[in-house]
Amino acid sequence: MHALRIAVGITWGVFWLGWLLAAFGAKRSIGGGWGRLGPRGIAAVAVVIVVRGVGGHSLQVHSPVVGVVGVAVFAVGLALAVWARVILGRNWGMPTTERAEPELITDGPYDVIRHPIYTGILLGLVGTALVINLIALAIAVIVGVYFVWAATVEERNLRATFPSAYPAYQARTKMLIPFLL
Repeated sequence: MHALRIAVGITWGVFWLGWLLAAFGAKRSIGGGWGRLGPRGIAAVAVVIVVRGVGGHSLQVHSPVVGVVGVAVFAVGLALAVWARVILGRNWGMPTTERAEPELITDGPYDVIRHPIYTGILLGLVGTALVINLIALAIAVIVGVYFVWAATVEERNLRATFPSAYPAYQARTKMLIPFLL
């Protein structure tokens, strides 16, 4: 289990480094932003939960089977997020930002889910919890609430930007979970 924990930690580091580097190629933002809570607030809450949870070993995962399932969920989640980010290309932006010269992307994972990056990151967090410590499920819930709020703001902006195309796209896709939500 120790090797799985290390692998998941290193993979998250590589993921976020790549995510940061890819941001430099995105189109210019024209408005929006993280909102009041912001990434610092989310990070602070997540760190407190992890520090409190890791201190108590009662929620650590010790089952190799659960760990392997967690790695699979983690890998699928990050792969989905990366695939969605690649499909977005230069149209990607921080949550709730608006882009100069926006395009409505409906290819790849966006053909089924309107916010596959959020879905992928949430799956990655759930997988991490199954590998490392179940307290990470609390982080997934906090991040999930934020993602639903951000998706709602983004969708309001997209309906205004694409008044005929976006409502039709919304009608045939789900926000975060294919065929359900």
